[in-house]
Amino acid sequence: MIGARHRAIAAFAGQPSIVSSAPGRVNLIGEHTDYNDGFVFPMALPFSTVIAAASAPEESVVRLSSEGFGTVEFDPMNPLDGPADWSIHLRGVHALLAAEGVRVGPWRGSIASDIPLGASLSSSAALEVACIGAVLRLAHVDSGWSRERRAQLGQRVENEVVGLPSGIMDQLISATARAGHASLIDCRTFEAAHHPVPTDCVVVVMDTATRRELVESEYAARRADCEGAARAIGVDALRDASTTQVAALADDRLRRRARHVVTENQRTLAAADAMAAGDSGRLGELMAASHASLRDDYEVSGPQLDAIVDTALDAPGCLGARMTGGGFAGCAVALVEASRAAEFERAVSSRYTAATGREPVLWPVTPGPGAQVVEL
Repeated sequence: MIGARHRAIAAFAGQPSIVSSAPGRVNLIGEHTDYNDGFVFPMALPFSTVIAAASAPEESVVRLSSEGFGTVEFDPMNPLDGPADWSIHLRGVHALLAAEGVRVGPWRGSIASDIPLGASLSSSAALEVACIGAVLRLAHVDSGWSRERRAQLGQRVENEVVGLPSGIMDQLISATARAGHASLIDCRTFEAAHHPVPTDCVVVVMDTATRRELVESEYAARRADCEGAARAIGVDALRDASTTQVAALADDRLRRRARHVVTENQRTLAAADAMAAGDSGRLGELMAASHASLRDDYEVSGPQLDAIVDTALDAPGCLGARMTGGGFAGCAVALVEASRAAEFERAVSSRYTAATGREPVLWPVTPGPGAQVVEL
């Protein structure tokens, strides 16, 4: 397959002046903790969204084309005038940057991506971060914007424009990732500790061949439950709650939601310690415990996610597995002994198809770098 960078440049009519790219992510552990000011442990994927771009002073609109989605045009002075289609992420970037005093004239861009859509691998966050990088560079103000600030603006696009009350993890790892490493991120302070993935194992992303739409899911309801539990306990966020305080909650649903968040934070910190110590077995155990908590207490798994995780845990060489991302459908992730990765992939593919009638796609992946803007 020709990479997204090559395709984006090839699709550009003329010669682009810059190429802005941002990766998708897979989260090893720490799910639904980011909007509770907690800890997450993601890594960037070697799959990216790429925008080849150039200023177009002779035109009056921003014109962007995307493979599979066609072309969109909008007035850079009134970017939100238009339908809530795929381009809302791009138009939202323009609108929020303008509110921050960043204005860019008409420009042209072509977009290509290697990130599977709707698979819980953060394709929308990558699009936002790549667009932010392109606009800042074209406006000649990118030196004044830290990677963390760019991530915050991308999150605001999701929250304020798209309408999804998501946390900061996806944009933050897309903007700040370090190649070869997973990043333990404190979502309250944005501090990150980068840990190299052990060489004796491989991370395998497992696509269940199912898709979800987070805006239409129960994602917002889970966040509301967490906020309700925090209020009942009397803390600013569940990151500050103890297991004793959670156990005392009278409402069973809120207690289970809060129990997941508090124990998931504990598992995430322990997972980072295990990776730092090279203890892949312990890391895998924590991933499996995370899935059980997401399935039973947080109730964001789904039949196919459970099926592929169960299949993976029984497959040769598997150290641990769990759903990843918002949940309900999409992808899971497994930690596998490197020497048995091929055997693991064959077993999961055949057994999952036999159990569900669906054909999964499995990708052994190494951690990629964060967002980049390159002058051509």
